[in-house]
Amino acid sequence: MTSHWPRLPDHAALLLDMDGTLIEFAPTPDSVVVPPDLLGLLRRLRALHGDALAVVSGRPIAEIDGLVGDAPFAVAGEHGAAIRHAPDAPIERVRMPDIPADWLADAEQVVAAHPGTLLERKAHGFVLHYRRAPSAGPALLSAMQAICARQPDAFAIMGALMAWELKPHGADKATAVTALMARAPFLGRVPVYVGDDVTDEDGMRAARALGGLGWRVPDVFGDPAGVRAWLAREAARSR
Repeated sequence: MTSHWPRLPDHAALLLDMDGTLIEFAPTPDSVVVPPDLLGLLRRLRALHGDALAVVSGRPIAEIDGLVGDAPFAVAGEHGAAIRHAPDAPIERVRMPDIPADWLADAEQVVAAHPGTLLERKAHGFVLHYRRAPSAGPALLSAMQAICARQPDAFAIMGALMAWELKPHGADKATAVTALMARAPFLGRVPVYVGDDVTDEDGMRAARALGGLGWRVPDVFGDPAGVRAWLAREAARSR
């Protein structure tokens, strides 16, 4: 399979999803394991590509920092709602509505009624995870749809791997890619977006629209271990 892996284009800018792309999924978001060689690999790639390496994730930036530290130059969190364009830059946020408090209370009741499910709170939304209770997926979706129907013009539901996320309109991974590519050190480079999930498809489309590439992990690399092996090969090839 490795012989069929793509080559990075010259002057590439790497835009990498986190969960399911750089690291394997875990039963809960806070139980993921970062492979010991990943941070060094990201730092090597960042140096080889003139700092043009960003992590683009649904996680809050604080969580991304806790996992990969200063290895990426830029970070986009919360599906593009929060972006830090450089290690010492402030976090820029897209103005979006806050989630109503009663919606969270309703989500807590849904999770309590389905053992094994998990509520993950975010700055402007929440996620219902059912990895440890797969049969609860349809019930969680139904509950999420009922909640979202209260303000359908302001909020939307996104499907993820064994999870449903409620988030406001106004920011996604496409807006993150566009914003990152508009500034140095990404400006003028060829965007290469790598992600694994439905939420990454916006980022892939944005990268392609800018003359770059968008690759889906299961189709091209198999799994995160394949992504890391490919990145290591590209890092060695670029020396």
